[in-house]
Amino acid sequence: MNKEKIWLSSPHMGGREQTYIQVAFDTNWIAPLGPNVLGMESDLERYLGEDVFVGALSSGTAAIHLGLILLDVKAGDEVICQSMTFSASANPILYQGGTPVFIDSEPDTWNMCPAALEEAILDRIAKGKKPKAIIAVHLYGMPFKVDEIVAIAEKYQIPLLEDSAEALGSSYKGRKCGTFGAVGVLSFNGNKIITTSGGGAIVVPSKALKDRAVFFATQSRDLAPHYQHSEIGYNYRMSNICAGIGRGQMEVLDAHVALRRKAHAFYSDYFAAIEGVTVLKEPTADWFSNHWLTAIVMDEAKVGKSREDLRLAFEAENIESRPLWKPMHLQPVFEKYPYYGNEVSSRLFEQGLCLPSGSNLTDNDYLRLEKVLDHFFKSQKL
Repeated sequence: MNKEKIWLSSPHMGGREQTYIQVAFDTNWIAPLGPNVLGMESDLERYLGEDVFVGALSSGTAAIHLGLILLDVKAGDEVICQSMTFSASANPILYQGGTPVFIDSEPDTWNMCPAALEEAILDRIAKGKKPKAIIAVHLYGMPFKVDEIVAIAEKYQIPLLEDSAEALGSSYKGRKCGTFGAVGVLSFNGNKIITTSGGGAIVVPSKALKDRAVFFATQSRDLAPHYQHSEIGYNYRMSNICAGIGRGQMEVLDAHVALRRKAHAFYSDYFAAIEGVTVLKEPTADWFSNHWLTAIVMDEAKVGKSREDLRLAFEAENIESRPLWKPMHLQPVFEKYPYYGNEVSSRLFEQGLCLPSGSNLTDNDYLRLEKVLDHFFKSQKL
């Protein structure tokens, strides 16, 4: 008998989404604007706090692109970017004709290494190319070393674009991720903590910047009775229907974070007795991760098997798992660009695996996961 698929991170509806969608249909707001869009933005602004302003967009990638535009990144500019991330963090640099400069990870949070960041900045300045912006990522929902990264950005007066696509609900020292940078980015893709099917948001510190982002996101239409355009624009606004899904999802955001953290606790407890397996966890109490995905690294020499062996063991039971992000500096499309650091991110990629972490995992799912793990690690499990 075929076993039902256990996904890495599948959409999880709360039940109220259809109410907001129905209102959109009843009022004929079937458009890339409307009350749900404004409501979603207000919901996010209240949730994030810190007097930020939010623009709802079609994707997190669109938010990064508009963020670079707001930061005046142009053709020929260099932009520093975390190497261990999804390609959407780096692609918009090329959209603008810029040059990405990739930075290695540090081993505590797997995010941008502050030492390698400062080394890169000093070297690029010495070469006559001071970077125009820094893109740092909260990988898998784990906040990067905020104090150190922000201090370096301020020291060299380089604006920080904070990629919080995976980190809605995470915080550092009690402050929500997405609010630390000159620009923040959120994603509501189908596999995220909450989803709008497809969608994202840009987070900025002023209404003027939000208005500017929304202007670009709606084809840069000038204030005129006819269609007039003085600047290049984009079709990046979130639809009122998608925003309706998002409004319903906002009602269960904290509950979904708690369920993701439950999954992380399950794996942490299990692997505590397995030599050679390390679970990504908060370094200190200053960090609070939504644990969007629980990720591990396996020391093949100690375990006697590789992370790929474990992935295939899950696959054989119709359970999805996935290697960690392949670092950008190792990707064919980016391998010609500068890279600073050592081999932390490449080792993480070689040894790391993301485990099923959805907020909709059932008790039976956990039993199936434990059964596969027991069979795989039976010689190590105490």
